[in-house]
Amino acid sequence: MSAAEGRADAAGLMDRMYRFQRHIYDATRKFYLLGRDGLITGLKPPPGGAVLEIGCGTGRNLIKIAQRYPLTRCYGLDVSEEMLRTAREQVAKAGLSKRIVLAQADAISFDPQALFGRAGFERVVISYALSMIPPWRAALAQAMQVVAPGGALHIVDFGDQAHLPGPFRALLNRWLALFHVTPRKDLDAVVTDLCAEAGTTGSTTRLFGGYSVQAVATRPA
Repeated sequence: MSAAEGRADAAGLMDRMYRFQRHIYDATRKFYLLGRDGLITGLKPPPGGAVLEIGCGTGRNLIKIAQRYPLTRCYGLDVSEEMLRTAREQVAKAGLSKRIVLAQADAISFDPQALFGRAGFERVVISYALSMIPPWRAALAQAMQVVAPGGALHIVDFGDQAHLPGPFRALLNRWLALFHVTPRKDLDAVVTDLCAEAGTTGSTTRLFGGYSVQAVATRPA
């Protein structure tokens, strides 16, 4: 299978899964996609800066970012056109169509210049998307490449669950598997290695007994 065929398969899978789920996605995910609002609070983009979310889904995070940081310009990409349909509707409903630009693209091969007319972003966000991207390490590397000098990549996703009770952990992973979600248990280690290779500084924080992990990788100015 070629890379293009693989991307088409990924897009088709996501579209099939979210064709109906997109209507209830935000109402149901708010109970277990923990740490998203904390990530948004910690972004603190510079005035006039640009924020890109990779795997933006329904646009929920981008809308909150645009509302919290009114001097920023926001961009989002997702492989699923079905999810982007909802994102466009929600962005328009929030009156933010002039400040949030959305595009359909794959997380490991997108061209920000072609999609958005810019090569870098002061903040790049990946929220609960890496656990749904099979080549997630490649997605991380691609994300780091589009962080502008002095900017930062902010990540939140499922963690290694190391300190959660065994029965809860087993139930959680069975539930996540129904939605093609695979926690990246070595996410913090991979981020640390990526920072070392890229010459960036990074930090990771485990939340809620390892239920989720937050990571920040900052590119030197």
